[in-house]
Amino acid sequence: MTAASGGDPRPGLGISSPRKFVQRRGASLIAAALLAVAAVALPKPAAAQTVTSDPPASFTLGNGLQVVVIPDRRTPVVTQMIWYKVGSADETPGKSGLAHFLEHLMFKGTANHPAGEFTQTVLRIGGNENAFTSTDYTGYFQRVPRDQLGVMMGFEADRMTGLILKDENVLPERDVVLEEFNMRVANNPDARLTEQIMAALYLNHPYGRPVIGWHQEIEKLGREDALAFYKRFYAPNNATLVIAGDVDAKDVRPMAEKIYGAIPPQPSIAPRRIRPQEPTPAGPRTVTLADPRVEQNAIRRYYLVPSAVTAAAGESAALDVLAQLMGNGANSYLYRALVIDHPLAVSAGASYQGTAVDDTYFMVAATPKPGVEFSQIEQVIDGVVADIEANAVRAEDLERVKTQLIAEAIYAQDNQATLARWYGAALTVGLSVEDIRAWPDRIRAVTSDQVRAAAQKWLTKNRSVTGYLIKDTTAKLQEKRS
Repeated sequence: MTAASGGDPRPGLGISSPRKFVQRRGASLIAAALLAVAAVALPKPAAAQTVTSDPPASFTLGNGLQVVVIPDRRTPVVTQMIWYKVGSADETPGKSGLAHFLEHLMFKGTANHPAGEFTQTVLRIGGNENAFTSTDYTGYFQRVPRDQLGVMMGFEADRMTGLILKDENVLPERDVVLEEFNMRVANNPDARLTEQIMAALYLNHPYGRPVIGWHQEIEKLGREDALAFYKRFYAPNNATLVIAGDVDAKDVRPMAEKIYGAIPPQPSIAPRRIRPQEPTPAGPRTVTLADPRVEQNAIRRYYLVPSAVTAAAGESAALDVLAQLMGNGANSYLYRALVIDHPLAVSAGASYQGTAVDDTYFMVAATPKPGVEFSQIEQVIDGVVADIEANAVRAEDLERVKTQLIAEAIYAQDNQATLARWYGAALTVGLSVEDIRAWPDRIRAVTSDQVRAAAQKWLTKNRSVTGYLIKDTTAKLQEKRS
């Protein structure tokens, strides 16, 4: 199972067990695993190109459950993903980590299917499963032979409302989550820096608290907290079911209506999520984290920017292109400036986390070479940003990065689970099927002026938090003195 941080389907913090991982919010609608393909040059297509060759079918059951069926007939398998429109940003203040904690507990069984039966069934039929928690959603999925889809639907529908929790399995699972916290955050300087940067970037919005939670609040979570959260948010009218694979919508629909359609909706579910919003940033902030386990210093700067949901028309796509231009691949501006031309760093990059309900972040990062000061790195970063703000992006660079982004979308069609994640994440934060399918067209339409405008408007120091990760030598000095 996993916890997440950003807004799209990209996993972030890694694998915590064979069936789950904690992820941060994702990025654009492109999966991180496909970034290596970005350098492949494809000829510019003459006609508009959508994300998938066959449009998915979409329908809504009478109880409010949205269903999306994505055809993929290359192998006789199917992926079922159920996405709940609830994540860490929807938790009650003081109970951070509750969404992720409940994700763990969803494997504890129901009256119809005792703990372990669901997982053992998936393994017995040669499938795999996982679960994930992010700021805006919680999801569960299985990839199985196509003739087992009905069985998987039955299990998943049963635990939508039939979860049974007892202190004897809730409290030990809380200890598992605390150990996960120790492994992923407390013993990981890089993750701790991210945690502190996010807390500084979001002064008022709940995106500032970690998906996995704060340790002192996780310790106090219990059975009643989890049950109340479960009963409040786990309902068909607060979920999206994505089925990708060797199936037809005409076959899936009657199955979904029979299995999921019998579940009553939750009347208290609000039509949209309303959260505290960020005030206009008043000035730049910095975070410094010193840790004796740091092997290489690192610098990261996060800018508060609009997401694909909150951005004005064209802005999100321009930020996607800007991130690709600045920091993806050996020809990106940051990499060339910091690694090749000077060189001051061993790595440099940028990313935009676009798939989110509320305002999100644009990040630049670099790993300085030994002996290089952070101020030298920042001077170069500021110079790259200033150059983009002042000058038109070269036409060949603009076409190259747009081609890279569209290539990622094309090659991603080879991954059934990635397609399901694209649609599930985007729909869960409030985008539409049409938004997803038109993404390549929006990228293709981005102009040099739009990229300049995005940099000028959003990559200002006042909107930023800069984090420094350094090696703490104090502990070693104290050991020598003693």
